[in-house]
Amino acid sequence: MELTDILGALADGEFHSGEELGAKLGVSRTAIWKQLQKLDEIGLRVDSVKGKGYRLPGGYAPLDAQEIQKALSGKSAGLLAELIVEQQITSTSSYLSDLARVSPRSGVVCVAEQQTAGRGRLGRTWVSPYGRNLMFSVLWEFDGGAAALEGLSLAVGVAVAQALSGVGLDDIALKWPNDILHGGSKLAGILLEMQGDAAGRCQVIIGIGLNVNLPDDAPIDQTWTDLTRAVCPELDRNKLLGAILDRLLPLLQTFSSSGFVAFQEDWESFDAFNGAPATVRRGDVATEGICRGVASNGALQFETANGLEYISGGEVSLRPLVDGR
Repeated sequence: MELTDILGALADGEFHSGEELGAKLGVSRTAIWKQLQKLDEIGLRVDSVKGKGYRLPGGYAPLDAQEIQKALSGKSAGLLAELIVEQQITSTSSYLSDLARVSPRSGVVCVAEQQTAGRGRLGRTWVSPYGRNLMFSVLWEFDGGAAALEGLSLAVGVAVAQALSGVGLDDIALKWPNDILHGGSKLAGILLEMQGDAAGRCQVIIGIGLNVNLPDDAPIDQTWTDLTRAVCPELDRNKLLGAILDRLLPLLQTFSSSGFVAFQEDWESFDAFNGAPATVRRGDVATEGICRGVASNGALQFETANGLEYISGGEVSLRPLVDGR
């Protein structure tokens, strides 16, 4: 019996007795119990109630390539070279990075039910219970090397924010350089990795992690939320991913020719910190100031006691300044 079998039996989110599950799957109750233990090991909490049986809160709908592609417009479908759906993987970005080294190409998307070594900014680990989030990466080729990629993470944020707004989620904001917020709490993050010619043709792997349904005790070291808590009108992960790709793929095509300036106004319409006091931390050095939007290359315009600074991405942390702290 595969793990997907027990997930399918619990997919409706209702209670099922061990006897019922065993009969449905043609195995013993002991075998059912062992599979339920495996669900716990991969981060899926199963409710167990005497006299009622077992339930997977929220149910489970697997990622499905055909369902994802159904949500794409004709233009976006034409830009999608390949869609790879994995069950468990170390990292979707690492997978595409290895793929690009063997066969450089553009328009490849990899999505997984779970990452065992997902990465966030500043060396953080992206928390990844099985089947509860959207974790995917996009491989895209650009000409012009690193210089042509200025502001790319911000432009990607615009695509994600617009897609979420498009499915009916209010109060979406962007935090420089690559976080998506809902109600001031982190909902999603973006991580870019480049390989190839730093001054010419290169490949960029765009990793995106979107919280959909996390447990209350998720080990995350900042204020966070997910789509379930945000009461997103559309919680089907396949349709959500399709909606994001439908925005993102054409945006990447436009970015290749126009750069960030084509998306600067859109980004500023979602800017969570514009005009707000904040602290910028670079290594052990913290600087206080006021955020004044972004420049045409995506740099943060940060007003300090010494005047207006232009801060580019990298190992930089931006935090709100509250009550002088």
